[in-house]
Amino acid sequence: MNKINVGMVNGFDPSRLEDLDPAMQGAIRRRQALLGPAYRLMYADPVEVKRASGVFLYDSQGKAYLDAYNNVASVGHGHPRVVEAIHAQLQTLCTHTRYVQQGILDFAEDFVPSFGGPIEHVMFTCTGSEANDLALRIAKHKTGRNGIVITSEAYHGNSDLTAGLSPSLGKKSPLGTWVRRIPAPDSYRMKPREIGRTLASALQREIEELERRGEGLAAFIADSLFSSDGIYAHPTDVLSQVAEVVRRAGGVFIADEVQAGFGRSGEALWGYQRHGLQPDIVTMGKPMGNGYPVAAVAMSHAVVESFGTNQRYFNTFGGNGVAIAAAQAVYDVVREEGLQANALKVGALMQAGIGELAATHEGIGDVRGTGLYIGVEFVKNRATKEPDSATALAVVDGMRKRRVLISATGPNANILKIRPPLVFSPANADQLVATLDDTLKALRGRTA
Repeated sequence: MNKINVGMVNGFDPSRLEDLDPAMQGAIRRRQALLGPAYRLMYADPVEVKRASGVFLYDSQGKAYLDAYNNVASVGHGHPRVVEAIHAQLQTLCTHTRYVQQGILDFAEDFVPSFGGPIEHVMFTCTGSEANDLALRIAKHKTGRNGIVITSEAYHGNSDLTAGLSPSLGKKSPLGTWVRRIPAPDSYRMKPREIGRTLASALQREIEELERRGEGLAAFIADSLFSSDGIYAHPTDVLSQVAEVVRRAGGVFIADEVQAGFGRSGEALWGYQRHGLQPDIVTMGKPMGNGYPVAAVAMSHAVVESFGTNQRYFNTFGGNGVAIAAAQAVYDVVREEGLQANALKVGALMQAGIGELAATHEGIGDVRGTGLYIGVEFVKNRATKEPDSATALAVVDGMRKRRVLISATGPNANILKIRPPLVFSPANADQLVATLDDTLKALRGRTA
């Protein structure tokens, strides 16, 4: 098997441009010239896309790719109800939140009760990065401190602040001065009953270190499915134990629901609800507008009161009428089409199917997740559990060649990340499992 550059993490290596067909070479050279060096392409053999519908992407030749990766199109690419809502509102009005508008009030009134507990306000942004940035500004103002604690391989955005608490961006992407990390809840290598206690103890140590250095805890922020850490859905008593430590230290607990929310877990609308937890702030992003840029921060009055009194918040595009129309349509579709229940059902079928493959493919060490967020961890040896990045990334590229799109995650890029739109069907799940089986058999044949 060819050695794979783990640093690329399922990305195209520009040094291999000459391996591609002439048309793709030309497109990539044009892209490099126009867009610059910072952009990345997925897959060793990049995918060209021209249109999309439901759970499929199509290239210019009309070839279909099963999309099991893009949670942005949470209710399916080009969902007609969302398209119509955006179209109708764009023809009517699109302006900022400094005028009185009924649409944003109607949506907030419908949306806020879903969070439960003391959450009673919602503020709108364009992206999840903006949402997390705003949430942390509020937490710092509330506490008068700067310390932020995250999990070891977290991703929370690409603004200057949020990139500084996103170690998954790579070792050359610097962390913030007052950012501290605790271990991920690795249910594959840690005893489930010890995970919550281990994380809570690690958090307490980091808080004490922040205080020793003249700071304290402003906030702890976590994605409740620990997506970039490796997708850890169980056990579900972890975050409640962490929250106790956060509040004892006077900090703010922020639930980052950009990836875990909107019913993706199948078991709850919001990922933190699986942990029996009530956060102080909830952030949302990508899936909220099904491709239209809309995101939000929901919070308790107590957390935002002083911030709102002493500062003002304004975002030219956050909460504009078209964004709200998109968000309302997505929220309606999730509920009315039963997509949370669909995620639970189809996700269980897919996990079971992949679990059966593990009986004949020794490299699969663990299959985990919930709903339509599944992780498949590859190891070199099931006894030692040594990560096998090369095989995982070869599987991702092998499935891409068979036109099924997934990705890889975790600190060693050895975990398949399967995260399809919420409208994924049992037939789609069967196609994915069969393609994974074919890919693994082909790889085994190459190394035999």
